[in-house]
Amino acid sequence: MVDEVKMVIAVRKDLDLGKGKIAAQVAHAAVACALKAEKKEKKIFRKWMEGGQKKIVVRLANQQELLELKSRADSEGIITEAIFDAGHTQVDPGTLTCVGIGPAESSALDPITGSFKLL
Repeated sequence: MVDEVKMVIAVRKDLDLGKGKIAAQVAHAAVACALKAEKKEKKIFRKWMEGGQKKIVVRLANQQELLELKSRADSEGIITEAIFDAGHTQVDPGTLTCVGIGPAESSALDPITGSFKLL
């Protein structure tokens, strides 16, 4: 079986963001990761695009967990993007809201992100 390619976006739950705000932040992360992958990981990017652009959204407790997850993915050479809010609505400017990880093969992502609950 060919390993699927997906993206995981991890969202902070301690901020109590509204559904629309979460959707916007997740979209920011997905676009930022896709653009980075298109430049740096062309083969993975194409496989992800051709495979339906699978995205999984998970929840993490707080900023510390998000930063630890990002660090772990970075150490494995997986594309990551931290999303910091502009602060126009629900949170202060510069608040870390979510982290995008990938696209990458599931075999690389699952050991890092597989234990987190879906949003």
